[in-house]
Amino acid sequence: MKRKLVTVDAETLLSTPMSKTMFIVDELIPQGVNVLSGAAKIGKSWLMLWLGLQVTQGIPVWGIPTMQCDVLYLCLEDTERRIKDRLFDLTNDPPRSFHLTVTCGLIGNGLEEELVNFLSDFPKTKLVIIDTLQKVRDSKGGAGKTGMYGNDYDDISSIKRIADQYNIAIILVHHLRKMKDSDDPFNEVSGSTGIVGAADTNYVLKRKRSSRDATLLACGRDVEYQELTLRFQDLKWELVERKNTEEIRKAEIPPFLFRVVEFMKGRTEWLGTATDLVADMAETETTPNVVTKYLGQFYYEVLEPAGIEYRTKRTGQSRLIKFIQHDGGDANDGANDI
Repeated sequence: MKRKLVTVDAETLLSTPMSKTMFIVDELIPQGVNVLSGAAKIGKSWLMLWLGLQVTQGIPVWGIPTMQCDVLYLCLEDTERRIKDRLFDLTNDPPRSFHLTVTCGLIGNGLEEELVNFLSDFPKTKLVIIDTLQKVRDSKGGAGKTGMYGNDYDDISSIKRIADQYNIAIILVHHLRKMKDSDDPFNEVSGSTGIVGAADTNYVLKRKRSSRDATLLACGRDVEYQELTLRFQDLKWELVERKNTEEIRKAEIPPFLFRVVEFMKGRTEWLGTATDLVADMAETETTPNVVTKYLGQFYYEVLEPAGIEYRTKRTGQSRLIKFIQHDGGDANDGANDI
């Protein structure tokens, strides 16, 4: 029998009603597979236990609304005694809708069947936490024919199939490697890039051992990149600050640009070199050699909204800068002639 692809045309797809992405924690934890990675012993399990308690009771997480539902927590690095002690520390009213276990099968060897059977028995379950991912993987298996990337991707995909089939969120708690990456913290996730690539959402929790404060980075297919500053206080992670992509971008803008806006107030235009600009502004925090870089990089974020047109042109050994202040009318044609 000839095999054929199952396709849908764009017009039909656009006209077909579909439910929106379900969020356990609004705009932070969506349905699908979510991987939370952090160094060992920094408080990931405390965070997951507290999260499970909040969600089962429908209590906001850091002021963010949650979807009340049953929760399954596979706390595989702990004992029932330790979990009981932690629950005593976190709540006086433990909900029956929060289910816990310290044992389960492995991926490809019983875990998937156990999860499916549990979801059938407790259909109100919308969040499953597996702590940790390594505890449900076959540590005796080698790279195999598909290599480390292929094995990592296959393992996450196997869990993702259950999340997608039952429209639930599954959080896999994972570790970071010791080698740091200053450019991209998500590259510090232990294992190959297959883990990050197969997950719908990735979180990285970073904290210095000597500090109570940590940074939680979130990035995913249905989640806007955001940074949360957390503080471990009284056995709970409390929110200090939350920044979305736009706020992070604004924080990266050098204050010099905003001082240019102030400098141009009351002026119709200004012409000179970067050295002249720094001198006229009595600028002490910015050197001339980065002025044109800042202007070129952040013009559309700061100067244009303020009605300031920016032109630049090299003449001989110097580069001239020209600002024209507009009073809400259309800018000139944008030619670079000074």
